Amino acid sequence: MIWAASLVVGVGLAVAGAPAEAQQKPPQVSKSVGKPLQAAQAAIKGNKWGECISQLKQADAVADKKPYDIHAINELMGFCAIRSNDYATAARSLEVGLNSGFLEQDQVPSRVRALAQVNYQIKNYAKALEYGNRAVKGGFADADMYTLVAQAYYIQGDHKTTQKFVSDWVGDQEKRGQTPREGALQLLLSSCLKLEDDACTTRALEKLVASYPKEEYWQNLMRSLFRTGGNDKAMINVYRLAAEVNAMRRPEDYTEMAQLAIEAGSPGEAQAILEQAFARKAFTDQREIDRNTRLLNTAKTQASTDKSTLAKQEKDAQAAKTGEADVRIGQAYLSYGQLPQALTALQRGISKGGLKNPAEAQILLGMAQLKSGNKAEAVKTFKATKGDEVLSRLGNLWALHAQQ
Repeated sequence: MIWAASLVVGVGLAVAGAPAEAQQKPPQVSKSVGKPLQAAQAAIKGNKWGECISQLKQADAVADKKPYDIHAINELMGFCAIRSNDYATAARSLEVGLNSGFLEQDQVPSRVRALAQVNYQIKNYAKALEYGNRAVKGGFADADMYTLVAQAYYIQGDHKTTQKFVSDWVGDQEKRGQTPREGALQLLLSSCLKLEDDACTTRALEKLVASYPKEEYWQNLMRSLFRTGGNDKAMINVYRLAAEVNAMRRPEDYTEMAQLAIEAGSPGEAQAILEQAFARKAFTDQREIDRNTRLLNTAKTQASTDKSTLAKQEKDAQAAKTGEADVRIGQAYLSYGQLPQALTALQRGISKGGLKNPAEAQILLGMAQLKSGNKAEAVKTFKATKGDEVLSRLGNLWALHAQQ
């Protein structure tokens, strides 16, 4: 990231012999440097930056300069150096002006920010961080300055500090109800990846999809969750979300989800995801095609048998004291697209209680509500997913998706 240093430096410096415009006489430069400084100011008016710098070098060569002379020369030098893209000279001159004691207090914040930018330009990252952090601590850093500091830490390879700095910044923005910058979240993600911190990586991706729900971010997030999703019960729910947000990119994703669905007693779900895979031509290797064709045929056979017994399953579930059977039949209805029946069964099962996995039941109910077009209720249901760390996180991600 590169900043064009935006800097305003006062050039109306008082030269000895010029009439005072205020009752309190401002500092004036000595007569010995007056002539080249006036020539430099004339060059500025004509946008002749090389001439300006040449005249200022003559002024700087004067032997008996006073402190204000040095300040005036460096202020103009910084101005002209910026305009001529000589950032190294600008950095030196502007720093002299900042530390001279003659700079007006209300000009200090902009000068500090300018020095952070100029030093970043010349890759003096230590100085860029010095002034950037001074702006942050002083409360006069804007979003560009925060990004500059984070970028400087990252470029130097200090990924741990980058991660902490950006996390604190993003957290502060979130508390104020602001949307974090996409670039800041990308820096956070990059730092987490460099640190090989999977939990940090997942959190960063979650923040990216929350504020910038791009397909690529969802895909990267689901890849992260595939690696850390946990047991089969958790993984089938990870795959359900991946299928919903179009993050099924590898052929094996479809195969794995289908197998998990069959094992979970949801052959209709297995059939649906494999049919989607074949429609998208996800399988290109003949062995993959043959293997998944067999798996699809198995899913179709089991789904056909399952459908023929739905009425009996429904009756048995209604008579059961706990809600486990209701949730299973609700899951089946959901997989076959029978949404009204799915909603009734899932709500009944959750109400009865006694569930082996109440968090999964919440997600299934939220999915049924979302597919029925009731986004508001789906969001509430997803956010109410508790009791399992992975499924609770998935519930929040489903809620994000439902709101987008």
